[in-house]
Amino acid sequence: MIETIVIRPTPPFDFECTAENQPYFRKGEESSRALYGRLLDLDGKLALASVTFNGEVDEPALEVTLQGEDLNVSDLALAGSQIERLLGTHQDLRPFYEFAKGDPVMAHLVGAFHGMHQSLSLSVFETIAQAILGQQLSASVARVIRGLLLETYGPRLEVDGETHYAFPRPETMAAATVEELRGLKLSQRKAEYLHGLALAELAADGGLDRVQDLSDEEVIIEVTSLRGVGMWSAQWVLSRALGRPDAFPIGDLALKRIVSQLYFGGEAMTDAELGEFSQRWSPFRSLATSYLFAALRTGGGQEVIASGQRVYTPG
Repeated sequence: MIETIVIRPTPPFDFECTAENQPYFRKGEESSRALYGRLLDLDGKLALASVTFNGEVDEPALEVTLQGEDLNVSDLALAGSQIERLLGTHQDLRPFYEFAKGDPVMAHLVGAFHGMHQSLSLSVFETIAQAILGQQLSASVARVIRGLLLETYGPRLEVDGETHYAFPRPETMAAATVEELRGLKLSQRKAEYLHGLALAELAADGGLDRVQDLSDEEVIIEVTSLRGVGMWSAQWVLSRALGRPDAFPIGDLALKRIVSQLYFGGEAMTDAELGEFSQRWSPFRSLATSYLFAALRTGGGQEVIASGQRVYTPG
């Protein structure tokens, strides 16, 4: 069956900029109708969501087409809430945009990516698993391994002759052996970390998402008690899984590189210097991080680099 729902994001909302932060994004022939697709796991029932943009940045509207078996009203509501979360549709960017006026570089990025909301993940479990997959790997290699993980262990649904995959359920990953997980081109340690993560998700009452009621500091203590989860991964949990506004993944090499390029004229900087410098964006460091990564991904901000502007000198 096919059902359609409409979501009206909080403006400004640039669909293409926002969706490019998410996996499964497929750019359509017309940028105004750029397509975002994702197989949703609705408490065990699968539905393929295809999202197109039918409005303007200041009057946004998303049309979500859902294809699945026996979808009821509750399924449609859950699917809508998942898409809203994945695309951060209810975020109000205005306070951040006003704040960014005090930082010439960030103000430039706000202009370049105006209306880009911070995309989120659907669970703490998925966020940590993605972080483990991406540790000490290039983004392209991490994408390949993520694809292998989904195709091997993810729930699947065939629509119009094409097979789509959702993120693996913890019980499926827990049932796999470490050696089987290593067959996905994972190191021994990463395979052990993923297996242990799945077991931890199943063992916890309410799963790892129970940390959503904790403070930032308590969340960090809780998730870093898991094998393979350090401060970098914990910050991504705060930002991507819990939507906390002031998370910042110190130690991320790509983030350090773009900050160095945009603010320091390319000079090397330490993690400590990056952490200290990031305070200039508090309490909006999660959004600032998204805009910095957008600049890194697209080459945006080159005008700032070309200007030779220097805001801070390390050391």
